[in-house]
Amino acid sequence: MPEVTFLEALRQGMWEEMERDERVFILGEDVGAYGGAFKVTDGFAKRFGESRVIDTPISEAAIVGAAAGAAHMGLRPVAEMQFIDFISCAYDMLTNYVATARYRAGLSTPMVVRGPCGGYVRGGPFHSQNPEAAFLHTPGLKIVYPATVRDAKGLIKSSIRDEDPVLYLEHKWLYRRIISCAYDMLTNYGATLWKSLEAADQLEKEDGLSVEVLDLRTLLPLDNAAIMRTVQKTNKVLIVHEDTRTGGIAGEIAARINEQAFEWLDGPIMRVTAHDVPLPYAPTLEDFVLPQTEDIVKASRWLAAY
Repeated sequence: MPEVTFLEALRQGMWEEMERDERVFILGEDVGAYGGAFKVTDGFAKRFGESRVIDTPISEAAIVGAAAGAAHMGLRPVAEMQFIDFISCAYDMLTNYVATARYRAGLSTPMVVRGPCGGYVRGGPFHSQNPEAAFLHTPGLKIVYPATVRDAKGLIKSSIRDEDPVLYLEHKWLYRRIISCAYDMLTNYGATLWKSLEAADQLEKEDGLSVEVLDLRTLLPLDNAAIMRTVQKTNKVLIVHEDTRTGGIAGEIAARINEQAFEWLDGPIMRVTAHDVPLPYAPTLEDFVLPQTEDIVKASRWLAAY
């Protein structure tokens, strides 16, 4: 079997869904003739035509609004944000309209809003954000954040088929990597999964510590059962994510553990996250701000000795 990158797995999933269902179409900035900023949709316009691969103006609010209207009419749009940072321009459309459409007016809204997110690629403050926490408290949305090749393909297919709006986050650091995971799946998602797995290997080899790594895969809804099973098995919890510390999803996870599995804890719930600053361009500064393997190892050792 040929090796497949994260990006190619994503392409395959979208291609297969467009082959399977003629209601599926793609829209976004430069997704057609250019094939997208990262070439995720390269070749789609030639295969499926301009009526199903639509280049749009530079307006994220218009892209999401057009997708919502199409979804109401029975189509299944996949809207690309060229960089997920600029989804902020469509925040009102997503939270006040798209997420409430089914509850408010009984309007079916099967649509996906997808795009590249995350750091570790020297993209600076405008092209490296992780906006998931901004949408986490929005009833009516689903949030998906895959970290492996298998999940990249499987979750884009299931997102397209879902009857509700899905925010699908794709980490740029993972795009060109050939990554699978043989672990049973410390609590994290996205690129920090791989930092955590590296830390787990190092801790086993150097300290003899056994670490269970839990990949959340979807953030809304959260897999409560999987989280609580890990707490009951390990009795200690370190939550790792690339988003900033204040207001990040780690706080929600910690609160749920305190509510549902407090009696299983043998120590405090710890967090390894990005610092509360805009992400710098300078490599040394970005490396300092973002969670690194050595940060996870250090926190794990402290927690194990608690």
